[in-house]
Amino acid sequence: MVYYVAHRLFSAHDRALGARVAEHLAAEAGADAVFLPFCDTDEEDLVADVKGLRLYQLDTRRLGGLTGMIALLHGPSLDDGVCMEVGYAAALGVPVTILTTDFQTYDRAGRVPAWQFPDPLIEAVAHTVVRGSTLGPRTAAANRFAAFADRNESQIDAAVCHGVDALLHAPAPVRPAPKEQRGVYIEASPYTPDSGLLAAARSSGRPAHVSRRFTAGDPLGAAVEDWNLAAASCALVADVSGPETPPGAAILIGAAAARRQRVIAYQPRPAYTHAPGREPNWRNLMIQYASDLHATTLSDVTAGLES
Repeated sequence: MVYYVAHRLFSAHDRALGARVAEHLAAEAGADAVFLPFCDTDEEDLVADVKGLRLYQLDTRRLGGLTGMIALLHGPSLDDGVCMEVGYAAALGVPVTILTTDFQTYDRAGRVPAWQFPDPLIEAVAHTVVRGSTLGPRTAAANRFAAFADRNESQIDAAVCHGVDALLHAPAPVRPAPKEQRGVYIEASPYTPDSGLLAAARSSGRPAHVSRRFTAGDPLGAAVEDWNLAAASCALVADVSGPETPPGAAILIGAAAARRQRVIAYQPRPAYTHAPGREPNWRNLMIQYASDLHATTLSDVTAGLES
């Protein structure tokens, strides 16, 4: 058994929450059955010729043999590395439990919430979503600030317990039967949907399909269709523009990497991140190294599909 805890790495709070989940999970499944990426790849002290690439290799090696995953996703801006890992695991038939303490839900019409995350694809690929969306009961702490902290702590504890329980009771992984792969799947940006990617793909002479879940009347149903169309394509072209790679694009890039499909990441305005001892990354390193080609123009996309 190997359980993977996927969480944002870029603040002490997120790393502490990931460790909290891992510790609770280890108490139930055993420490050797739990993989916590930043901790267990020794990321801060790792030395390698190309450190980001080495981290990607270590993490995807683990992703290829999982029993289950618990992924921490919070707020309207979802971590693209976590979403990539969710897609990788889901494509291999690994049950994924999504854990969130976010109280927001989402829809397009301003009425009844239709889905639980900014992108309905997350629900489409998750086995279970566990929401710890309300504060715990009031306590008799010495002051109101300590009382508020106590209510947050009990909210997190309850969410972690429910999330770990859901993960441990999930079914065993079942690898999906491979589909005949043909054509190109275009994952358009939710920010600039008319990016020209569909026309660029078709100009390569290949049949192409574009994501529909942000325009369809039934976003959740369309998310399942998007997932299936992407699985049946020989190549993925994903617009990764934005402050982070959009969550759906990150999920589909992870899935394509697991299925060994060709991935073209389109980002006309590259933005690099830097970390001590690591090469510059033009996106989250999991996105960067799962992509076969980084295209900055539509001509790059067409040429990449023709090659």
